[in-house]
Amino acid sequence: MSVCFHLTGYSVSLLAGGSAQALRDACFHLTGYPVSVLTIGQALRDAIIDHARRDHPDECCGMIAGPLGSDRAERHIPMENAEHSPTFYSFDTAEKLRVFREMDDRDEEPVVIYHSHTSTEAYPSRTDVEYASFPDAHYVLVSTRDTESGDKDDFQFRSFRIVEGVISEEEIEFVAE
Repeated sequence: MSVCFHLTGYSVSLLAGGSAQALRDACFHLTGYPVSVLTIGQALRDAIIDHARRDHPDECCGMIAGPLGSDRAERHIPMENAEHSPTFYSFDTAEKLRVFREMDDRDEEPVVIYHSHTSTEAYPSRTDVEYASFPDAHYVLVSTRDTESGDKDDFQFRSFRIVEGVISEEEIEFVAE
């Protein structure tokens, strides 16, 4: 059994028993680029899934803030989908302004921007890519499709970087808080 990452022009494998950090180090050594990883607390993951479940069949949306420059996801900020739509989301303008002022007052920035997809997989749509305006943020998507059991493990939970229209899926490391 092995884990394999495919990077443009490179393929890197790690045999079972090695660490994920060793794989990330190997990728960095080969390409000169770090492999992006979202580290997020299990409780924050659960809060995002609970939000997606509550708003279903409409898409949910929100952010997780963290200290400026830290890339640490710390504070969950569920937001209202101004569109109230099962196929599109947008932040309410007044709420977004309030949230960004609050983050500014707390020396925070959006570390994670998340939303749900209600009938498709957890993968950025063309519209999601067009609207991705924070190149340093992790874009988390949760799919509430096929989640009748309500078990949090039945939800697709994936993270991406979206920079200049390019989508890169990243590893997610869940940590106890």
